[in-house]
Amino acid sequence: MSKTRIEIDGEHLSLHAVVQVAYGQAEVRLASAARQRVAQSQAWVDEIIARGKPVYGINTGFGIFADKQISPDDARTLNRNLILSHATATGLELPAEVVRAAMLIRANTLAAGHSGARPELIETLLAMLNQGVIPIIPSQGSLGSSGDLAPLSQLALVLSTDAADRAEDSGWAIYDGQRMDGKAAMAGAGIQRLVLGPKEGLAITNGATFSAALGALTLSLAETLLDAASLSAAMALEAMQGASAALDPRLHAARKQPGQMAVAERMRQLTEGSTLLDTAGRVQDVYSLRCAPQIQGPAHEALAYVRTIIEREINAATDNPLLFDGISISGGNFHGEPVGMALDFLKIALSEIAAVSERRSFLLLDSKMNGGLPPMLVATPEAAGLNSGMMMLQYTAASLVLENQTLAAPDSVRSLPTSAGQEDHNANSMTAARHAWQVAYNTAHVLAVELTLGARALALRLRQHPQAQAGRGTAAALATIHSEAPFEAGDALWAPAVERVKTLLLAGKLQEPA
Repeated sequence: MSKTRIEIDGEHLSLHAVVQVAYGQAEVRLASAARQRVAQSQAWVDEIIARGKPVYGINTGFGIFADKQISPDDARTLNRNLILSHATATGLELPAEVVRAAMLIRANTLAAGHSGARPELIETLLAMLNQGVIPIIPSQGSLGSSGDLAPLSQLALVLSTDAADRAEDSGWAIYDGQRMDGKAAMAGAGIQRLVLGPKEGLAITNGATFSAALGALTLSLAETLLDAASLSAAMALEAMQGASAALDPRLHAARKQPGQMAVAERMRQLTEGSTLLDTAGRVQDVYSLRCAPQIQGPAHEALAYVRTIIEREINAATDNPLLFDGISISGGNFHGEPVGMALDFLKIALSEIAAVSERRSFLLLDSKMNGGLPPMLVATPEAAGLNSGMMMLQYTAASLVLENQTLAAPDSVRSLPTSAGQEDHNANSMTAARHAWQVAYNTAHVLAVELTLGARALALRLRQHPQAQAGRGTAAALATIHSEAPFEAGDALWAPAVERVKTLLLAGKLQEPA
């Protein structure tokens, strides 16, 4: 299968393109117009060096050493030293898709033509993406300002070198499915490593790039999760023979909240044709059913806000200083506060999606509340005791919801000063991004639990009422789920079934009616 071809120019990178490149579904090239802009910005750097006056980040030290002027002869050593000294990340390794997304976003940042880097630096990053060299990047150690310095420096170790060219100073990478030092990986791919020139050390390391990469991929996942949450809510509502009045469009129009209206509309579509709704005789249901649009709707609006922030960030010039018409301007575009704050908001939204999902799972299992379904959804009431049913799945969901509630605490409000006080307020955006990513995957599992339970509960309810039928969308989802996780008459190893349902969920195979 041929890959999609994507062209970057520093201004028009889409979130969809980030996802495609992250998962190896697209090749990337630098737009010719962007290449000309980048070459011009590098020429401006050469002019500044020729003038001999100290300009931060070009011919001076960094951070608290900004008052130390560096000679042109030492520029390469300065930039290599920056990479070596800043590659201090630690912790578990980031997934390959996150690293690839960050490489693309960094290349796009440089393509804007304000960073003073050579076109060759961008093209090296793109060659690594296209030929499958994936630097190994530890996930911890970044404050998100001055950008994601430590992880970006780990990336730079792989693509850059110096006169000594020591393998032990080249970082680590995956190439052709094998883990090896960066020097060997680049040689294996036939990609020449660069000796970084003036400004290029800062250009490659300054900016909340890994934070933005995690944000972009988490956003993509979150959109799938919100769709799945509407389905799981609709399936639970039917299994509980719930009251359809709570989905009445007039009711939601009166609230004027677009996310709420969208969820209610989707649930109406999924349950269209159902003869189970309104058959229990209840005037209204518990909140997790009746208020699903009001609880899940705000997450849709949160997602729209976060998407705006991340779309801007992946097309932003974020290092320091930046060059405009030959003038170098120092500022703080590297600061990850916009990304960190937005991802804190996303964490809250997804945590609530998981929380209400777990409540519906609990409801379906509790024989005192589930409207006549067997306790713990055993196949028949007589089987209770000998069989534990699906009780433990709710335990797992509850555990993940509790973890989400901890991770959803805002990270962007936490700061400690660094660099002898020069960097006195830091963003903590990378921590917010890592936590958002974890919350999203926790939420995926919680929803998979609810969908597994909802499918079983709906099947049991249809057995109780053989003449009834499920809604158009929920019936299609039920068939898809049971094709991968068939109904079990007795106790079974439930965990693999949930994982299969989660795979369907993440692939987006449950959202569209058959």
